Amino acid sequence: MVTHVRAKILIVDDEPDAIELIRFNLKASGYDVVAAEDGEEALLKARKFSPDLILLDIMLPEIDGLEVCKILRRDPATAKLPIIMLTAKASEIDRVLGLEFGADDYVTKPFSPRELLLRIRNLLKRRETPEGEAEKLHVQGLEIDIPAHEARVEGKPITLTHTEFRLLQVLMERKGRVQSRDQLLQDVWGYDQMIDTRTVDTHVRRLREKMGKFANYIGTVRGVGYRLVEPVE
Repeated sequence: MVTHVRAKILIVDDEPDAIELIRFNLKASGYDVVAAEDGEEALLKARKFSPDLILLDIMLPEIDGLEVCKILRRDPATAKLPIIMLTAKASEIDRVLGLEFGADDYVTKPFSPRELLLRIRNLLKRRETPEGEAEKLHVQGLEIDIPAHEARVEGKPITLTHTEFRLLQVLMERKGRVQSRDQLLQDVWGYDQMIDTRTVDTHVRRLREKMGKFANYIGTVRGVGYRLVEPVE
């Protein structure tokens, strides 16, 4: 009999009622839950418990969620942890900053538990390698190892979040073919409905920054989307 390991999720929110609501729905869906009520506690528990995913509210005492996200991304031990930001609906700038600082996704408050669970499942699913899928992809000096979740540029490893890695994987698998922003939202994020396509643009920009001189491998098709091109030597 195969035993499935329950994914562990760290909830970070300074509102006890919000934590309890999320905790109830996550446990009912089969997840283990750890909670923190401020930024400092979030950093301690992220390092202690190594959660599979973090739900991170932006508005926190002591250290806010944006700073927590930035600190986690700078630490090699937590750099790859999937992070979903919880943001106030009116704070558009916070959503953009959350993505800039390395969040994989965001959910605006108030949100439905069903939507939150869908986002969580989609993000956790990105870590899996479907049976029959190629395990390694190469494009000249660019290489990714899908099961190991490793990316290398000229043999040198680069640290990518789960979303950045999945985005690069999709572009490499479809090398030369233009991928619209809507298509990427569906295939990378798992969204079936239209949302802010700046989510894609922000992740592409962060991915390019990490690729260094290979940034031009990801070409922009104005008004449409992106494609991975193989420069001619």
